Amino acid sequence: MRELLGRWLPPLIWMGLIFAVSAQPTLPSAPGPWDLPLKKGMHVVAYAVLTWLYLRAFRGHWEDDARVRIASVVLALVYAVSDEYHQTFVPGRSGSWVDVVLDGVGIVGATLWDWRRRHRLRSGASRPAE
Repeated sequence: MRELLGRWLPPLIWMGLIFAVSAQPTLPSAPGPWDLPLKKGMHVVAYAVLTWLYLRAFRGHWEDDARVRIASVVLALVYAVSDEYHQTFVPGRSGSWVDVVLDGVGIVGATLWDWRRRHRLRSGASRPAE
């Protein structure tokens, strides 16, 4: 039970944070031209983190990496769509397919990063010198 909580509590907390931010009628604005890029960039980051947390959680249940990645991508994408739908009920907010696409960029990015990292570990390749 402790391992189950240790794996699934972080993505559940992260989902709660995403939900709480989405429930705000307005969000603070960044100065000058940075507001829109920062807000849209946060979609990418938030869903990359969520996908990574799902990957970590599912690896506690399944050994098949393809199954883990597919489940993580699907779950993160479903949450992204449901979050945008949720925003349609928040005064001052609206759902946007553009935001779902940005969420998808984070989802795919985290999945590819994970695949590349695990592929390197399996092949015994070391990290390039920095």
